[in-house]
Amino acid sequence: MRKERTITIDTPGRDVNKTFYIKEMSALKAERWATRALLALLKSNVDIPEDIAQAGMAGVAAVGLRAFGGIDFSHAEPLLAEMLACVQIIPDASRPMVKRALVEDDIEEVTTLLRLREEVLSLHTGFSLRDYRLKLTATQSTDGNTPNTETSQKQWVQ
Repeated sequence: MRKERTITIDTPGRDVNKTFYIKEMSALKAERWATRALLALLKSNVDIPEDIAQAGMAGVAAVGLRAFGGIDFSHAEPLLAEMLACVQIIPDASRPMVKRALVEDDIEEVTTLLRLREEVLSLHTGFSLRDYRLKLTATQSTDGNTPNTETSQKQWVQ
């Protein structure tokens, strides 16, 4: 059975209190998505460890979304759209079983789009970018040093 998650936006703004349902892609779709993402990263000359392709979507998480900044938009756009295809809106939180596909006006804040994409990636990989950033912040505040991001990401993925 595929993993699923329901999230309610708690960030102040036009999307506050909107509720979304996220369902994991099938294994076949997730593998294709991860392969295309890694190929796009390679085409963009992003430095990727040799064994990362074996890790699928977890590998994409390990490389980090920051690396996606180097991808040509024509390659990134369909990948981003597929991530949102995992998301549905629950128009009335009191009726959580009633959900529908997203339409353009459902999401009014860019931060909501980013959050939903983070949640999709987290659902598929078990790697939470939010938790990772919190861990980095906590580490930096306790020892004053900036941790080695690549090493930290690998530890989270394993």
